[in-house]
Amino acid sequence: MTNKEVTSRQAAQSASKTLSSAATGAASKSAAASALSQRQAPDKTTSSAAATAASKTLRDGRTSTDSKSAAGSALAQKGSARES
Repeated sequence: MTNKEVTSRQAAQSASKTLSSAATGAASKSAAASALSQRQAPDKTTSSAAATAASKTLRDGRTSTDSKSAAGSALAQKGSARES
């Protein structure tokens, strides 16, 4: 089964803010870039590396709301390892 999720407009705006912030870390930017690349691409899925970065972003207490929104969107679009 293929993942048909896309990044919402709000999450894409959050991802854009995350990418343009000089204070944002590499993990947050990786997750944001993944989410933004899937804005209108239902056939794309989040890579394992980007999913790991998104997970780190969500667990970090210093992360902004915008970064967490983008990371959550990226994780929601991670394909299952069991898909064939």
